[in-house]
Amino acid sequence: MIQALIKGTGSYIPDQIIDNETFSSALFYESNNVPIDKNTDVVISKFSEITGIKSRRYANNNQQASDLGTLAAERAIADAEIDKETLDYIIVAHNFGDVLHNTNRVDMLPTLASRIKMNLQIHNPACVAYDLPFGCPGWVEAVIQANYFIRSGDAKRCLVIGAETLSRVVDPHDRDSMIYSDGAAAVILEAATQTERGILAHATETHAIQHAMLLQMGPGYHQEDENSANRYIKMQGRKVYEFAVTHVPQAMAKALQKAKVNLKDVKKILIHQANEKMDEAIVNRLYKHAGLVVPDNIMPMTISWLGNSSVATVPTMLDLIKREKFPPHEISDGDIILFASVGAGMNINAIVYRW
Repeated sequence: MIQALIKGTGSYIPDQIIDNETFSSALFYESNNVPIDKNTDVVISKFSEITGIKSRRYANNNQQASDLGTLAAERAIADAEIDKETLDYIIVAHNFGDVLHNTNRVDMLPTLASRIKMNLQIHNPACVAYDLPFGCPGWVEAVIQANYFIRSGDAKRCLVIGAETLSRVVDPHDRDSMIYSDGAAAVILEAATQTERGILAHATETHAIQHAMLLQMGPGYHQEDENSANRYIKMQGRKVYEFAVTHVPQAMAKALQKAKVNLKDVKKILIHQANEKMDEAIVNRLYKHAGLVVPDNIMPMTISWLGNSSVATVPTMLDLIKREKFPPHEISDGDIILFASVGAGMNINAIVYRW
């Protein structure tokens, strides 16, 4: 039986560190164009208390998402020690394509995957490059797709990338702008036989009828702003929290059941970093339903210093752990890893993987 194994990983964490104090001079508004009736420092303090975010990373002014994705891909290819011309697929998860500094214009023509293939100078036309916009769960879903290509025999090697520059599409007058960040990460998936390692099972769901618009693009909160015609990320935070805490544990449990793996055997949970309290609530509910206590160090957290880089968050954590740059977290042969994510759509997914 053919299995898809993670052969190599790579990530790119931008150099610009944007701490919470950077927003001290911001003018935050409510959605009805009324200024928030609180001192900005109080707003920032409350924000940090709820989300756990103390700083985040922004891309340099001359970088776009495809540039970040290229850097992460180069590192994954080097880590896997493969010939880049042997790649069968390049799948790039993102939400907004390339966005130039000082604009919020989305650019997805050509696709980021084609741009990254060009940047990598891959000549092989049989290496198919395409994008996957699926909200924050996009990278996890791209891995699921690559797994199908490999297990069907259609591919032997796939490069799966998550890249985003969310800092370019946020409303400076919306307190939620402090959540988002930039980054990229990638993995090489490779076909293997005679192994019990790899992707054991997955679960994916889209809850659209009632929840599709919990995250969407909308006008700025300060309508007198000169860029009021622009559209920015808008989120119904409380409803997103309630949705995630209700549905993500169920998807994780479903994936474990399909894989015939007991939760007590899971060594690491790599979950999308959107809100520290939300992630803790998701994992607590998962273990509570199983009648178990949450183990120490089961869930690495990068949100306090990297913020929410959307599709890049989960693979970035994986790369940091694999490279022993995220102590005390580590992964050993045979460990069961549970990947999970939630985001716009509203989409949720989970993967059970044996290292």
